[in-house]
Amino acid sequence: MFGIGGGELIFIMFIVLMLFGSDKVPEIARTMGKAMAQLKNATNDIKSEIQKGAEANGLDAKSLNDMTGNINAEISNARTNLLGDSTNLLGDTAAEINKVKEDIDSISGPVKRQL
Repeated sequence: MFGIGGGELIFIMFIVLMLFGSDKVPEIARTMGKAMAQLKNATNDIKSEIQKGAEANGLDAKSLNDMTGNINAEISNARTNLLGDSTNLLGDTAAEINKVKEDIDSISGPVKRQL
């Protein structure tokens, strides 16, 4: 729950109890519960308004999934066309890096930095 462990939750509850007193804590909890319910209802209302607007414009979940599938397919095609066989490209790059590394090691030889 939000990355808060049991000990941390008890500590927070102890601090709240010390700040507000035992008679105010139930009232605060009730108020927070009502606020969370209102937030949830507002979120659901926004979701339904967005969905109604999408349906009014002729967009439904199936057509959105089809569009995203088509977009992903086009991206994959473009990536394949641009990069070609990427495994060969990566293999060549790794070989060049190893070659340069060996050249640097042969140039530096036994000379190493001392701290």
